[in-house]
Amino acid sequence: MTFAFYDLETTGISPAFDQPLQFAAILTDDDFREIERVNLRCRIAPHIIPSPWALVVTGLRPAQLLDPALPTLFEFTQEITALIERWSPAIWTGFNSIRFDEEMLRQAFYQNLQPDVFATQFNGNTRFDVLMALYAVWYRQPDLFDWPMDADGRVRFKLDRIAPLNGFAAHNAHDALGDVEATLHIARQIAQRAPALWTELLANRDKPHVQASLETFQPMALVERFGGGMPRATIGCFCGTSASNPNQAAFFDLDAADPAAWLDAGDAELFDAVDGTPKLIRSFSINKSPALLSIPAPSAEQVRRAEMIANAPEFRARVGRALAARFPEDPAAPTPPVEKQIYGNFYSHADKALLAEFQRADWRRRQEIVSALSDVRLRQLGRRLVAFHAPEMLSSEEWALYNAWLRDRWAAPDAPDTEWMTADKALHALAEMRAEVGIDLAMVAEIEAYMHRFDLPVGE
Repeated sequence: MTFAFYDLETTGISPAFDQPLQFAAILTDDDFREIERVNLRCRIAPHIIPSPWALVVTGLRPAQLLDPALPTLFEFTQEITALIERWSPAIWTGFNSIRFDEEMLRQAFYQNLQPDVFATQFNGNTRFDVLMALYAVWYRQPDLFDWPMDADGRVRFKLDRIAPLNGFAAHNAHDALGDVEATLHIARQIAQRAPALWTELLANRDKPHVQASLETFQPMALVERFGGGMPRATIGCFCGTSASNPNQAAFFDLDAADPAAWLDAGDAELFDAVDGTPKLIRSFSINKSPALLSIPAPSAEQVRRAEMIANAPEFRARVGRALAARFPEDPAAPTPPVEKQIYGNFYSHADKALLAEFQRADWRRRQEIVSALSDVRLRQLGRRLVAFHAPEMLSSEEWALYNAWLRDRWAAPDAPDTEWMTADKALHALAEMRAEVGIDLAMVAEIEAYMHRFDLPVGE
């Protein structure tokens, strides 16, 4: 068993509309002894305006974004894909990686026509999140770590604060490789200080294991954290699977109510139980390495209530339908941007074969492959890639359409559906930064000069 600890530095916080600029990873054995490390960087894609705040946090100078010595984002994704294949099978491990880095990586693969968007989950690979493990440590064995606190006494679960406080020296925060080293250190500390807890958490990276644990209908602890609050555990038991998503499990809070009062509840009441606040029935993804822990000595009442749910299959089926009803599909809704369609459908075998050829071909052949793809999403993304990397192959009409798309994207209004960084948003951020104490004004000036490249239409 090997671990692949990894981290990304990015242009912003939106997986769909930002991109990674740095990928660092360290491969270790199961005793955390280093086998290999990589530190990859790339240029910024032509359509993306970086968040000025992201540049300041990472320390990336604008000139680095355009460095011709660096690979393009397309080439960068090819390098990472090849690395994942070479290191497989491994446990792909990060800090808040399942919610952020994993999604960012998937989008980069998707938008650059890599055939295997789920590379870190296939070919024997699994994934694990050290931040979720820390939440479980706080709940189960809080005395194992020193916890950084704000002035108001709130614990801060920040890697750049927890790692140095617990024996990791010289943490280069907000550099991908520095964060990988810090994550590796924290994982080693949990495994050494709480081996039984580490083993239990690590087992949850396997979806069938989580499903089998739930289907015992034993009371368990589901550790979660919401907003800026503290991690907390819901003592509950499995009570159904979403009718629309087999990876979404329902979890009945055994301390909040007696299920006897809910077995014959109406559909509206059940919907409120899964969608209201506070939730009587929580939901979580069984394929995202949840912090689901056994309870050594559940109370007699918790066991009685769990048995009641175990003996009520119709109730569990109705809960599954209530979960599915939380996010109904609206056939009248406008088609979302292509970036937001990543989970729309799986690729056909024919398209996957064409995508594999796309990676090996020259741009003339890639343009032909794009036209042959049956998936509308892939054709749209493929035409974009051709415009980015082989603009000389565009017709005058295609060139005009591409330029109009770029201008519209950069100048989009600040509206709820504009989830990407625009020129106006960037200028507003720069104004905020000038008023901030301690900001490097020389860096702000560099970013401002860089942002002027988005003022003019492409080609002028």
